[in-house]
Amino acid sequence: MKSLVFLGCLTLFSVGVHAQNGSITIEQDPKIDELLKVYASVNSKAEFYQIQVGFGSYQKAQNLKTRIDQDFPGWHSKIEFESPTYRVRLGKFKTKLEAERKLLEVRQKYPDAFLLKPEKKERK
Repeated sequence: MKSLVFLGCLTLFSVGVHAQNGSITIEQDPKIDELLKVYASVNSKAEFYQIQVGFGSYQKAQNLKTRIDQDFPGWHSKIEFESPTYRVRLGKFKTKLEAERKLLEVRQKYPDAFLLKPEKKERK
C-alpha cells in the first residue's frame, strides 16, 4: 500500500514538474563598441620595450622561438624580419624598469639577449 501511495505521489510530482524554455536578451550601449575601437587603436600605437634574444636564418629563429616559448610561457614572443636576418624578440614591456628586470631573468638562459628601446611612432 505504501509503495502504491509513493508511486502515485511520484507520478503527480513528475507531471507537475517540467522544463521551462527561456531566452536572454542583452542590451548594450552602442558607446561600448566605440570605446573598444578607441582602446584597440591606442594600444596598437603604444610604445613598449622588447628583449631581442637572437637572430639568424628563418630555421634558426624558429628553433629559438620554440625554446623561448617553453622557457618563458605566457610571454609575448615573435619573429621579425629585418634584412638580412630574422630576429627573435620577447615581451611587450611598458616601462624600462620592468623590461630591465625581465632582461636579467632572460639573460640567465640567453646571455646574449639585449634590450630594445621603443620605436618612436608617428602620431596622427
